[in-house]
This record gives sequence, C-alpha cells and structure tokens, in this order.
Amino acid sequence: MADSIMSKAATMEIPINSNGDTGSLPEDDSLEQDLQQVMVSGPNLNETSIVSGGYGGPAGGIIPTSSIKDIRMKSRGASIPNSQSAGQIAHHTEPHSGSSNHNLGNSQEELTRGVAVEKLDSVKKWGINTYKCTKQMFSERFGRGSRTVDLELEAQIDLLRDTKLKYENILRLATALTTHFQSMVETQQALGDTFTDLSQKSPELQDEFGYNAETQKLLCKNGESLLGAISFFVSSVDTLVNKTMEDTLLTIKQYENARLEFDAYRSDLEELSMGPRDAASMVRIEVAQQEYQFYRDKYERLRSDVTIKLKFLEENKVKVMHKQLLLFHNAISAYFAGNQQQLEQTLIQFNVKLKPPGSDKPSWLEEQ
Repeated sequence: MADSIMSKAATMEIPINSNGDTGSLPEDDSLEQDLQQVMVSGPNLNETSIVSGGYGGPAGGIIPTSSIKDIRMKSRGASIPNSQSAGQIAHHTEPHSGSSNHNLGNSQEELTRGVAVEKLDSVKKWGINTYKCTKQMFSERFGRGSRTVDLELEAQIDLLRDTKLKYENILRLATALTTHFQSMVETQQALGDTFTDLSQKSPELQDEFGYNAETQKLLCKNGESLLGAISFFVSSVDTLVNKTMEDTLLTIKQYENARLEFDAYRSDLEELSMGPRDAASMVRIEVAQQEYQFYRDKYERLRSDVTIKLKFLEENKVKVMHKQLLLFHNAISAYFAGNQQQLEQTLIQFNVKLKPPGSDKPSWLEEQ
C-alpha cells in the first residue's frame, strides 16, 4: 500500500499556471531554491545533477548541470566581450596617448636643439668674418696687404663728402640768419607798437610817431615774408643734406664694408693657393673659392648701387639747389630793395606759404 502511494507521488506531474510559473507547492519552492543555489555555487556544478520530474523520478528526467553552465555562459556572453573590448581599447589607448606625448616632447626638443645649433653657427661665422676683416684692415694700414680700388668711384665719394660738409655749413649759417632775423622782426614789431601808443598820447608829435609806426609795421610785414622764404630754403637744404645725402653715404658705408670683406677673402684664397696641394688643402681651397665668389658678388652689387645713387643724387642736388638759390636771391633782393610787390610775387612763384603770427608758440592749453 505504502509502495503504491510513493510510486504515484514520484510519477505525478507538477502543475504549471498561466504565467509559466510552478504551483504553490512547498516542494516546488524548495526545488527552485536548490536550483539557484546550485547555479551560484560555481565549481561544483559538474558534479551535480538536477531532477526535473520530481524526487526519485526516472533517469530520463535528470538534467546535467553542464548544460546549465552552458546556458549561463551564453547569457553572459553578450556582456563579457563588451568588457573585454573596453579593456582592449583602454589598453591600446593609453600607450597611444603616451607615445604621442613622447613624440611631441621629442619634436620640441629637436626644434630647440636646431635653433641653438643655428645660433651657434651664426656666431661662429660672424667671429671668423670679423677676424678676417680685422686682419685685412690692419694689413692695409701697415702697408702689408693690397686693396681693391676704383679710382673714379673713390673720387666721386670724396667729392660727395666734401660737398656735404660745405652744405652743412650753409645750413648752419642760414639757420643762424633765420634766428637773428626773427629777433629783428620781433624788435620791429615791438617798436611799431610803441610808436603807435606814443602817437596817441603825444598830440604835438602825433604825425611823426605815426609815420614811424607805419614804417616799422611795413618792415615787420616784409620781414615775416622774408622769414618764410628763408625758412623754406633752410628746410629744403636740411632735407637734401640730412636725408638724401645721408642715405647715399649709408650705402657707401655698406659698399666699403663689402670691399673690405672681399679683399679679406681674396687674400685668404691667395694664401691657400700658394700653399701645398694635398687633399685637405684642396677642400679648403674649394671652400675659400666659394666664399670669395659670394663676397665678390656682394661687392659688385653694392658698387653698382653706389654708382646709381651718386648719379641720382647729383641730378637731385642740382635741381633742388637751383630752385632754392633762386628763391633766396629774389627774396633777399626784394626785401632790401623795399619792393613789397616783388617779394610777394616771389613767394607765390615758389609756393611758399607763410605761417600765421604766433603759430610757433604753444597754445595756452599746452602751457597748462
């Protein structure tokens, strides 16, 4: 009797509800808990079997736990590769960023080293060039070395320097004349104001003071016109001397330096050519030949520039001084001849604009 009851219990089916869940039997709950516990236990799954058809059921209802393990691995397979790929990306990204920083540091270091080497080479070349030029200069002064001379060009340069000194003297004297004449005009202006005041306060000498006041005012007006002409003359000569001639002399100075460099490297090449002709000497001779050619081209170019500038300077000097000397002569002659009309025509002819009285003085706002 008991055996028949136990066999029925072993072969009875487990009821399933509409949601697919097992019934509310206590044995079903314990079976589900045991299944979860066995799945969590991990390493012992290979040695465990789960009965699906009830306790003591036939062997066909036994589910090996290896299949459960396969199900767990498939369910986790979607997340494991993602974590592995993230680790691989992080593993590959970190070395890449480190290598880029390393390459950037190397490039900056190479750039700094390149700048330092370039500066060192520049200082080295400057030192060698200075030594050779100084040696050549002392050789020329003590009569031991030869120098390249262009007789025609040297004569033009000497003439320009002498002309500049004479024009500077003209400029200095014309400036002094302007200063003194300005003082005289101011004195005439003050004297005319005094005569005008006395003519009003001295009835018995009113006519005499009045005549002298008008004369001084007329002289003052003509003096201001002459001052305008002389100031224009001074300004033009100053531009010619201190800008045009000075620019040409600056080019001449560059030409003379290039001539000294050319002679220095020429002498160096001559000394090497007179020495032995072994392999090392031939290399030095070839380098010296290249340097000699470079400084020869530089010397020829600057000599051509000086020749052209001297030609244009002479033409400009003649044109400017012809106009300014004519202006100076006509203005002085008209002023001391008392010819006011001719003086005004001279200013108009040479486009001389007079400054209004008191324009040179600072305003009251600037004086504050």
